[in-house]
Amino acid sequence: MVFEKVRELLSSQLEVSEDEISMDTNIVDDLGADSLDVVELITSLEEEYGILITDEAIRELYTVREVVEFIEKIV
Repeated sequence: MVFEKVRELLSSQLEVSEDEISMDTNIVDDLGADSLDVVELITSLEEEYGILITDEAIRELYTVREVVEFIEKIV
């Protein structure tokens, strides 16, 4: 369920097909996200799940899998 939401948010924000996004997709390298895109994604995830993602945590989230696993651990 978390994967589907992350994929939906990425698809919408980066204007890419959901089919292009897998658990192993690198958000910057594979989808071409820049720093503003990452901030927007983090903000969307924080609002969606009612969480706070620290700057330290953000620096360790490169792939969709890492984002999904991080969210699953704290919700």
